[in-house]
Amino acid sequence: MNKIDVFSHVLLPNFYEKMLMLDEDLPNKMPFIQNPVLIDMNERRATMPADTHQIISYVNTNPEDYLAGKMAALLVHKANEELLTTVQENRDLFAGAVAMLALNNIPESLRIIEEFVLPNEEILGIQLFTRHFGKSVADPDFRPLFEKLAEYDIPIWLHPVFDERKPDNNIIFSWEYELTQAMLELVQVGYFQNFPDLKIIIHHAGAMAPYFAGRIDRILPPEQATDFRKFYVDTALLGNSKALELCLDFFGLDHVLFGTDAPLGILPVGATDVITEAIQALPLSQEEKNQIFCGNAKTLFGGL
Repeated sequence: MNKIDVFSHVLLPNFYEKMLMLDEDLPNKMPFIQNPVLIDMNERRATMPADTHQIISYVNTNPEDYLAGKMAALLVHKANEELLTTVQENRDLFAGAVAMLALNNIPESLRIIEEFVLPNEEILGIQLFTRHFGKSVADPDFRPLFEKLAEYDIPIWLHPVFDERKPDNNIIFSWEYELTQAMLELVQVGYFQNFPDLKIIIHHAGAMAPYFAGRIDRILPPEQATDFRKFYVDTALLGNSKALELCLDFFGLDHVLFGTDAPLGILPVGATDVITEAIQALPLSQEEKNQIFCGNAKTLFGGL
């Protein structure tokens, strides 16, 4: 069975070295980045799940958090080039990659979209985070990016980060709240109304949204409740077939894509096996399961 993992991560060695120069304590602040499968592509190949190609994006180590706009953009350029080279040199592992931006330099980020993402078929979209500089991803400052991405039909991968205003952030629940809140803000700001073909892929199976469908439908205006179902989502729930059933009920089969957060979640190589088992346990035909495993990704990303 062929699978396309749409949400897996890397921390490539040249970029990681530069980030360590900016913050030598980074491995202690984010212990998960010490996983060698993030960095070493030989290690990656030795542990790669069978019949799987991954779409890779960087873990959330962002130059914009350490450098002013011009320098952040320069480092992002180098990181993106390393990402592209890694895909080109490891086509047996990777189906494509997702570019970084520097959101403290919007003009240069727009240039990255036009001059790096568009010309390189291996670059399938860009990654944004639920918050940048303490502001929601739906903040008006970032609207030019959504306009440009919608204009060129370039998908967005949305990954959570902690809201540093909160004193009790934790990896189990907080990120799921942050994703859900960002989804609500993107809906309420009207992006799906303004940009009907906008494509946003939400990590962790749409976070809290499938389990609060009744509140979404009864509290939001009808058009916003409808817009909530326009997100695409992955299957990165560390298993949990029953939860995936609710995800499918809410977003629909066409909007659910196989994604595992590899190599994170279950050390050392990720949750590919348990997520595969959870999908296989769904009350779907094998054709419908294959649509999740690879068909929807091929449709969304132009064939792959």
